[in-house]
Amino acid sequence: MNEQQQNPIDPELDPVAEIQRLRRELNAVILAHYYQVPEIQDLADFVGDSLALSQRAAEVEADVIVFAGVHFMAETAKILNPDKQVLLPDLAAGCSLADGCPPDEFAKFLARYPGHKVISYINCSAATKAQSDLICTSGNALKMVQSFPESQPLVFAPDQFLGAWVGRQLGRDLVLWNGSCEVHEDFSEDAIVQLRVEHPDAVVAAHPECPERVLQHADHVGSTTSILKYARETEAQKVIVATEAGILHQMQKENPDKELIPAPGMDETCNCNECPYMKLNTLEKLYLCMRDRTPEIVVDPAEAERALVPIRRMLELSS
Repeated sequence: MNEQQQNPIDPELDPVAEIQRLRRELNAVILAHYYQVPEIQDLADFVGDSLALSQRAAEVEADVIVFAGVHFMAETAKILNPDKQVLLPDLAAGCSLADGCPPDEFAKFLARYPGHKVISYINCSAATKAQSDLICTSGNALKMVQSFPESQPLVFAPDQFLGAWVGRQLGRDLVLWNGSCEVHEDFSEDAIVQLRVEHPDAVVAAHPECPERVLQHADHVGSTTSILKYARETEAQKVIVATEAGILHQMQKENPDKELIPAPGMDETCNCNECPYMKLNTLEKLYLCMRDRTPEIVVDPAEAERALVPIRRMLELSS
């Protein structure tokens, strides 16, 4: 039995008020991804995508970073802030992309491509980042690939669909690791086509982690921040959204008069457009992790030092 189970929440306690109190007492900052549940997004000091969160984590002056996201995000914050305590509300909040790229298998894969530089999507473990020359996010992947001369052969990992999209946009042949996001790979092309038939005045915004079969129907392809910007700027009053449904909270706040239509997954009987890992974090777990200062993210110092090099290069190129 862990400490949180031994010391459960008082049912009369106001978790929001307690989180506010603990934030002051710990000198903590709460960073949250757009895919978090709405009540966590509304409590956070900063809400953003992976790039913006990495940039903010690099600038944090607080003593404690509470990362409402998934493990690789909190791990990146720890790499950027080795002397700060980094907390994650639920240690089981992983990522299918990170889990699908085991570092040992990745090392064997890279051995087959001598002379290649390695660009790894930020959705990977510290051990995978440590084997990379440069990190990217969906928001800057095009720019990161373009930072290498066209004559330089590149490995792109772990998201094959993001890598394939980047390759198509730039006309470059990238060696791709066979990984994917279990949410984005599951969006249904047939459902999106049907939605376009039902809403002929709607536009489609999709994340580049989606397969090409979905992206070919999109009016806009981009990161979560890019999709939010597109929703604000498009004259269309209906937007079909093909990314994790958590983004709809911020999108609706910014566009109260627009109709936002979440694209369904292939199995319409499940919430397949929601990331099960992101949704592991709850308001109660956020409070408990701050109260008990656990789970704490720990990264091997030598591994963190190697991973920091490609992360810093990304941040420098993105500034």
